[in-house]
Amino acid sequence: MKLPDVSNADKYKGLYVVDFGGACGVGFVAAEVAELLESERFDDVKVYKIHNAYPDGRMELKGVRRELFELEAGMLFYADGRETAMGDFERLIELAGGDVPARAKVHLARVGDRKYVTALIYPAEYDDEFSGWLLAGGYKTAGAAQGGVGAVQQYYDSDAEVIERRQIHSSGRQQVLSGEKLMATAMAATAKTAVVR
Repeated sequence: MKLPDVSNADKYKGLYVVDFGGACGVGFVAAEVAELLESERFDDVKVYKIHNAYPDGRMELKGVRRELFELEAGMLFYADGRETAMGDFERLIELAGGDVPARAKVHLARVGDRKYVTALIYPAEYDDEFSGWLLAGGYKTAGAAQGGVGAVQQYYDSDAEVIERRQIHSSGRQQVLSGEKLMATAMAATAKTAVVR
């Protein structure tokens, strides 16, 4: 795969490269990649995340499994008491007021007889971004924490009693292509023309 020449490469960190076979597209956001992967036209594309970019245009890429765009991941923060769990929940909602990496849901739930959990659940392709967001925001809890795709599935399987729920949203600073515009961009790349968004 040959990447096109990219100026201001650092602005592409955290975005995606889609290899269409004969050419590739650089700078797709996760929502665009997910839509492309849902299309039968692009069954054989390969997806890479840009983990680092340098002023000279070089980029460090990491392959991403297409299944990742169909899964949910998350962080579960456990507490022994309802008041402690409510504090965890409220601090997480307050942190989300600044901005979040992507759309997510936050639950305050009771699991078992005496345990409570604050669950932050988001599309799995944003796992790195949400981890970084929680660290940058200094989010801490007193209880145990668990994360990942498996943790979210265990939470769903536990039949937790949801006490409070909120949806949190990204400010959407990046323009997202969809529908015909996204398909036209992808088709240009399949026509052996490298695309830089």
